[in-house]
Amino acid sequence: MDTASGGTTISAEMAEEAESQELLTLGIEEEYLLVDAVEPRGVEAVEEVLDRIPAEYAESVQREYFRTQIEVASPPQLELSGLYAAMRELRGVVAGAAEQAGARLVAVGTGPASGPVSRLVDRPRYHRMRERFGDLSPGQGMCGTHVHVSIPDPDSGIRVLNRLRPWLPVFQAATANSPLHNDHDTGYASWRSMLWERWPTVGPTPYLESHEHYETLVSDLEASGAMLDEGMLYWYARLSANYPTVEIRMGDVMPSLDDAMLLAALARALVATLLREPLDDPAPEVSHPLLVAAHWRAARDGLEGQLLDLASREPRPAWRLMRQLFDYVRPELERHGDLEMTTILMGRLRSHGTGAARQRAILGKNGSVADVVDWLARVTRAES
Repeated sequence: MDTASGGTTISAEMAEEAESQELLTLGIEEEYLLVDAVEPRGVEAVEEVLDRIPAEYAESVQREYFRTQIEVASPPQLELSGLYAAMRELRGVVAGAAEQAGARLVAVGTGPASGPVSRLVDRPRYHRMRERFGDLSPGQGMCGTHVHVSIPDPDSGIRVLNRLRPWLPVFQAATANSPLHNDHDTGYASWRSMLWERWPTVGPTPYLESHEHYETLVSDLEASGAMLDEGMLYWYARLSANYPTVEIRMGDVMPSLDDAMLLAALARALVATLLREPLDDPAPEVSHPLLVAAHWRAARDGLEGQLLDLASREPRPAWRLMRQLFDYVRPELERHGDLEMTTILMGRLRSHGTGAARQRAILGKNGSVADVVDWLARVTRAES
């Protein structure tokens, strides 16, 4: 919920290679739900799971807000294949530890099945959050994906944040993976997004005049009481508090690693594309209310419906905007060596649909919420 790690520190060799070729590194964080081994409800098993994580992976796995959640963070990577391998390994390790603890690891935006409200992880910070903000996160937990892309300096990061704003609803639609909650279809592809927006600092990144403006806003928000510290800056994209990265963080966690890697590749290519735009080109002017409307539409429809085209201010088929994003960043996909893999992953997502669409398909074939959770557990473990 409030981490900004982005994995371990980049090695000197990787940094030198990235700098020499003007390439960007990327990392990914994923939050998961822990569910009972038999029933589809969440289970408070995080401590038991962590006790079973091998020591060599301990720095990459950590607690989250609720005892029904767990989080992993990849080391930064230059190659998409390296990121895929690292995340596949982490998912497998944590899923195995969960099974040893009598639970299952599930990559889903929020708990599909009803169940008791989870207790918080016993950390002073989380208790302070509950004391100040009350019951803004009831249930079993909300699980997202955060992608970190390296930037040369904070001023460059601010330029990127301003230019990312009109593209982020497309990312939100592509990651939609929480249509079910408390045993019923909510009518939203990403119900997690609706729950998450209750926090006072969640929302589209505002237009930023400078890095100094960014820091002033952070200080002012802390002083207002709307957040404890910079870790609670829950804008859909932000500068990492700990690493030289831009963090894109509005998406649900996705069941399939293929889809997560597609998001990561497109995010890196988009940041790289935006960094190469002329310094004197102004960022697109998009009003905050229109951005909010675009993100609401993305959360409701996912990729299977309409999205708001922020250039024309009219709804358009979501996949048309997804393809427009792919075409826009294609040169940087090619320069980073990601074009072939990303083309394949785009085709797979187009064929099988988002996590939300796949959950609904299972439910629509005389399935149950338990069947959906069984499928999520298998895919999270990269078994199908």
